[in-house]
This record gives sequence, structure tokens and C-alpha cells, in this order.
Amino acid sequence: MATSKNTEGWKEAKKRCRLNEADIQMAKELGLTPKSLLKNIPTPDQKWKAPVHLWLRDLYESKFGKRVTVKPTPNKETMKKKKVDKSSFISLEDLPF
Repeated sequence: MATSKNTEGWKEAKKRCRLNEADIQMAKELGLTPKSLLKNIPTPDQKWKAPVHLWLRDLYESKFGKRVTVKPTPNKETMKKKKVDKSSFISLEDLPF
């Protein structure tokens, strides 16, 4: 069972490190903690250091030989936008040619 402190830590790491769900999943599979991710955020004088999301992906790929991808699930708003309005179609009789 996840504690609220642990979930808050992952939320903060996701926000501050600019991670997506796949990156969080990779970090958990690697056994990293939110604190370790936050400690690896490069400072402005550490130009040699890769951003956390790239660092995570490289670690995961070197250990497991693959990458994790998460397909976005469509929400209700995008499904509504995809519906076609039939009133916008022009009938063949209305065409000028």
C-alpha cells in the first residue's frame, strides 16, 4: 500500500523533473526513489549532465535493452472533438458544377 508521503514525492519528482508516466514507471522498475531523481536535476553550472528524463531512459535501456512507452488514453473532450458534424457537409445538389 502506498503512503501519502511516497505518492507526494513521486508527484513532486514528476513535476520538477518534467517526467511523464513512462519515465516514472522506468524509475520505479530501476528501483530509484523520488529523492534520487530530485538530486540528479542538473544545475546551470552542470552543462555536462543530461536532463533527468534522458538519464532515466539511458539507464533503463542499458539495463533492460528496451524502452517503456505508454499510449495516451483518449479522454472525453478529445472524443467529442473527433465527432463529425453532419451539418457541415455539402450535398451533391448544392455543388456549383
